[in-house]
Amino acid sequence: MTAPGAAKEWARHWQYAELPDLDLLRARYVRHTFPRHSHEGYVFGSVTRGIEDVGLPGGTVHAGPGSVVMINPEVPHTARAGVPDGWVYATLYPSVRVVNDIAADLTSLRGTVGFSRTSVMDPHAARLIAEVHRAAEEGNALAADSVLRVLVARLLESHGTALPARTPHSAGSRDADRARAVLEERMDRPPTLETLAAELGTRPFALLRAFKKRYGMPPHTWLTDARVRRARRMLDEGTAPAEAAVAVGFADQPHLNRHFTRIVGVPPGAYQRERARTYKTGPEPPP
Repeated sequence: MTAPGAAKEWARHWQYAELPDLDLLRARYVRHTFPRHSHEGYVFGSVTRGIEDVGLPGGTVHAGPGSVVMINPEVPHTARAGVPDGWVYATLYPSVRVVNDIAADLTSLRGTVGFSRTSVMDPHAARLIAEVHRAAEEGNALAADSVLRVLVARLLESHGTALPARTPHSAGSRDADRARAVLEERMDRPPTLETLAAELGTRPFALLRAFKKRYGMPPHTWLTDARVRRARRMLDEGTAPAEAAVAVGFADQPHLNRHFTRIVGVPPGAYQRERARTYKTGPEPPP
């Protein structure tokens, strides 16, 4: 569960079988740094000790005990320790379907909902995040599901909003979307920036600027994130890490290990073992 030389760090990233649309992470990080990446679903994080610095498009959030960090789908962000002793936190990753179903039941918001604040001081909501983890670790599906819904309802009531549709209005945005489609299709053998731009009928620096504006990160960073996402899905399906590494375009398993650990927070082998164990035998408490 820990990287070599990171004796003070521990992490558990898992999924409770009774709540398949929710990922859970509890960890202590000191030297670990999350590079710029994004998630298909939402992020609700609560720091219990130390400070986490979360880098978002609008600036850096310094999250400490009692605060709740809310990150909408596909928002690029980074994370690192804000103090020398690092941070301890519990994080929930509910799917878009879970949050939007709750919003449809309780609010007038329609479409894909989001949260207008990225960090709020809300000790009660922070405790609810911890309670979801505790209930899942104890195998109490009724409590975990109930508390998750209470948490999301609370956050929606105070900070919920409808996210604007991301429609490409400019030629640059359309080029960025086309570039993303090419990279997704040819993930294992992506073109160079120059070749990609030529295929799309634009110039390399114009495409670079348009892609970063559209997705919050340059194409090569986005591609690494996308490869890790696809590798996660393959690991969930039982594919061996070495096979997944080659399939998504990494040179070998060590390259997958490095990028996967930086973005997900645990190595691919540990990630896959937790998936297999929690689905088949139920969870065990983290260290």
